[in-house]
Amino acid sequence: MVAHQKACDHCHGVTVRTKCNVVAKTDRETITFSARDGYELSGTLFVPIGKPRAGLLINSATGFRQSYYHHFAAYAASRGCIVLTFDCRGIGASAPDALRAFHMHYTDWGWHDMPAALDALAQKAPGLALIHVGHSVGGHFVGLWDNHDRVDAHAFVCAGSGYWRAHRLPSPIFELYFWHLYGPLMIRRHGYVPRGAGWRGTDLPRGLFEPWRRWCLSPDYFDSEVRSDPHFSGHHYELISKPIDSYVYTDDPIATPKTAQAILDLYPSAQRTLLVREPNDHGVKSIGHNGPFQPRHRPAQKEILETLAARVDIELEEV
Repeated sequence: MVAHQKACDHCHGVTVRTKCNVVAKTDRETITFSARDGYELSGTLFVPIGKPRAGLLINSATGFRQSYYHHFAAYAASRGCIVLTFDCRGIGASAPDALRAFHMHYTDWGWHDMPAALDALAQKAPGLALIHVGHSVGGHFVGLWDNHDRVDAHAFVCAGSGYWRAHRLPSPIFELYFWHLYGPLMIRRHGYVPRGAGWRGTDLPRGLFEPWRRWCLSPDYFDSEVRSDPHFSGHHYELISKPIDSYVYTDDPIATPKTAQAILDLYPSAQRTLLVREPNDHGVKSIGHNGPFQPRHRPAQKEILETLAARVDIELEEV
């Protein structure tokens, strides 16, 4: 639940240095596009220098700016993917000037923002297979996309149920402090949850925090609301049929095999594979809930990307 971020630079070109010291360059540009309800979103498009092989959409975890994923996006572009990262409404470059009076519901990300990003990517990658990497909540809301059938394969990364009792210590201690003390206090004081001593992610709108809190205090997370709450009415969870590979890392206290399976169970028609990895499988000491998105995690990124490529039967560029 706790987010740690470091924004990368904002130059127009990105350089990726590989193990064999070969340098591959990709181009990137900032784009804007409209969500399903007209809200303007900000994204970053990474384009390979050579022939593109696929389009890749990266959906962020809650509290993470899109810039957190730019190292991974640049690597994927160097392998031949046209990559789109973006900020959902209320976050980073897609946030209003003031969050206090900002009205939204957490599920707007799934109904309006994520499918619009997929359409924006498809427009930039015509005729190419479309693949998706969803970090944490980036894998939770696929069942709300009205265009889910445009995606050819999914990789869920650290996507587990948010129910606090299902997590490993010491995470539940910090989560209870966040849900019962820091978050509600900040909502009363500011009208939103700012980054601070009790939350290390980006600022969170009230309309995101309140349903998220309710779900994470419920043993079935949002599963019962999928069947009964109007915010989930008309969902597509049972219709998702494309393959989903869900990656769990053993030092992640939140997305454990049990909680990740709970999310996979939301997609009964999909071909689902749960992949449990230790950090040392990829030559690193830690990965955790923040996921394998930094340069030191290149072996883990390679597995995710090449597994997606195999799912859609394409060959990536060698770097």
